[in-house]
Amino acid sequence: MKPQTWDAVLAEHDPGVAEAARAVQRLVVAALPGAVVQFDPGNGLLAIGTSLKMRDLLFAIIPHRAHVNLQLADGVDLPDPNGLIEGTGKRIRHVKVRSAEAAASPAIRAIVQAQIEPRRGAGE
Repeated sequence: MKPQTWDAVLAEHDPGVAEAARAVQRLVVAALPGAVVQFDPGNGLLAIGTSLKMRDLLFAIIPHRAHVNLQLADGVDLPDPNGLIEGTGKRIRHVKVRSAEAAASPAIRAIVQAQIEPRRGAGE
């Protein structure tokens, strides 16, 4: 049976991965005032955006065995001077975050801000 809460999902992972996931969540929520956070039990991920509408989804946090993927809805368009953004999707890309310390890095913070900025102006 799949876990039915975000905390239950994180409890199934290595403590370091769970800590990284929580750090990423704190970073994104702090950077996005009024963030709407929704747990998706079917996919075991946390979706974060400006509303519950699919078009307003900006981020997803997905824990894996040794890291956390921070999914970026507009990843294909984001600046990536440090080469951290990965993936081959038409729009969505991701960053692998391997620790809570990495989540706090200036490079990850800059990527989160770059994901938010274009949408912030569109919604106001």
